[in-house]
Amino acid sequence: NIPVTILINKLDVYSDHELEILADWAMIYEGAGINIIPISVEKEINLKKVNKLLKNKISVVSGNSGVGKSSLLNKISSDFELKTSEISEAHDQGVHTTTFAEMFELPDGGFVIDTPGIRGLGIVDIEREELDNFFPEIFRFKSACKFNNCVHVNEPNCAVKAAVESGDISEERYNSYLSIFNNDETENYR
Repeated sequence: NIPVTILINKLDVYSDHELEILADWAMIYEGAGINIIPISVEKEINLKKVNKLLKNKISVVSGNSGVGKSSLLNKISSDFELKTSEISEAHDQGVHTTTFAEMFELPDGGFVIDTPGIRGLGIVDIEREELDNFFPEIFRFKSACKFNNCVHVNEPNCAVKAAVESGDISEERYNSYLSIFNNDETENYR
């Protein structure tokens, strides 16, 4: 029950074609109930929306190395003076500049936690039968399935599969669910 917003930074460097892909991708996640805000820290696009989102809350900024988490926080408050780095030319990846999580008080109220960059994610302590709980759009429909232990793969009268067919759940998100559900390597992360 933690609200999530995905910030997509560096909006100013996308081509028109990439912006179309971004719009399609944003519709998929917004359909799942996830707030999407495209931003540019460099050009200060939509930073007022981010400020409003953070105001009077405790928030965590998390993401890959080099996406601009610390740069974003520096724009929100010049008092932070967080260390930032350029993308590594040798590896074409972000550099771990932030080395530990640190909480800062926001000038307009609230707190924000800057975290070190993430290189990869895995699934930990999620049983296959619980996976549907982590896809909000699937979770919304699963109670209407004929069987209470439906995993939305091959069962008859599955409300989730019907929602995919009707377009109420995006096919891309359902395929992501199936990919994780059917991945034998998922066992390695439990």
